[in-house]
Amino acid sequence: MAKERSEEDQIGEQAEVEQPSVEEQHAAEEALAEELAADSIEAGEENALVEEIASLHQQLADHKDMVLRAQAEVQNARRRAQQDVEKAHKFGVEKLLKDLLPVVDNLERALSTIDSEDESQKAVVEGIELTHKSFIDTLGKYSVEVIDPAGEPFDPELHQAMTQVPNGDVEPNTVLDVFQKGYRLHGRLMRPAMVVVSKAP
Repeated sequence: MAKERSEEDQIGEQAEVEQPSVEEQHAAEEALAEELAADSIEAGEENALVEEIASLHQQLADHKDMVLRAQAEVQNARRRAQQDVEKAHKFGVEKLLKDLLPVVDNLERALSTIDSEDESQKAVVEGIELTHKSFIDTLGKYSVEVIDPAGEPFDPELHQAMTQVPNGDVEPNTVLDVFQKGYRLHGRLMRPAMVVVSKAP
């Protein structure tokens, strides 16, 4: 029996030894709370870092977009400058050529008024014709096209109607006569042809 008691006493003593004191429990709870707080701080820091990384990725994407837009603007500016230079080369002589057109008109008027059958005028007519042809050839070198629309349908983009005449022999809005030829430079109208247009009788 003494042996049994001593075993019970030993178990009781072990139970007493195994049960933590109140202070130990508080210390364990505080340690657990600190550990949880540290975990929550780490999680908060991790979330903050993730947000900062996302923000930096967005800033990087925004800057890449800005760089691409700037490059596109530079390319557009270069293209516009190149087009302006090409236009200047193409149309830089336009004012001079416009000023020379009345000279061509006067040569054509002179040819229409001189009697080409008159032997005494033949040399003059030939001289004017050669001068006129040389002038037209020179204009052609600068990509000037003559608009001489006699017999063609009236085109308000290229022709200026001076008058309309009733005529049953041709379709309405046909160019019957050309008062003054028109001219284009590289396809751009410099001067419209001044014409007489037919209308239904």
